[in-house]
Amino acid sequence: MNNVFERELEVYTTVILANGELPEGEIPMKFLKQAKQIICCDGAVEKLLQLGFEPTFIVGDGDSISETHIDKYNSRFLVDKSTDYNDLQKSLKYCQSNKYNDVAVLGACGLREDHYLANLSILDMYSETMNLLMVGNKGIYSFISAKRDFDSFQGQAVSVFCLNAQASFTFSGLRYPVRGRKFNYLWEGSLNVATGDSFSIDIEGGKGIVYRCYQ
Repeated sequence: MNNVFERELEVYTTVILANGELPEGEIPMKFLKQAKQIICCDGAVEKLLQLGFEPTFIVGDGDSISETHIDKYNSRFLVDKSTDYNDLQKSLKYCQSNKYNDVAVLGACGLREDHYLANLSILDMYSETMNLLMVGNKGIYSFISAKRDFDSFQGQAVSVFCLNAQASFTFSGLRYPVRGRKFNYLWEGSLNVATGDSFSIDIEGGKGIVYRCYQ
């Protein structure tokens, strides 16, 4: 495993597993192995068991989990029938209420594209009060609203996505640096490359998402 992600692995000891693409690869598996608690979004427990892990708790309305597993994990199943929030939001709210504020979310990518985009937006919203990562099978999404330094390696693919037109971005340590630039479109900060063992993204007046590939 590339050691540039060791810092995240040490910090994010709570994992939420959403019911999207099955996590695979060394880094997503490492997040699951070192987690102190794993919160499953309803039917995601089926995937967690497939991967050889046990849930700490299961959160959701019960519409996508088998009766067998409802019975087996009855004492760990936190039923929430609210229609105002989806299971990912319910799981994040559970983490908030228990002060699990450093949370890595797996299984939120892949499968239906509308779910993937909605999950990004949900995590962006909750990142205002929580320290969140979205961990995919090819890379990691970080949600930032101020200057952040990232461990990296030469040639690492990096994309930065602007979430509001008022934000001003400065990139350093990337092949295509920018200084005090405002982006009008989501794609404008994407498809960059790290030039060394670290890079930094500075944002003023807004929020952004930084995506880093594993290789």
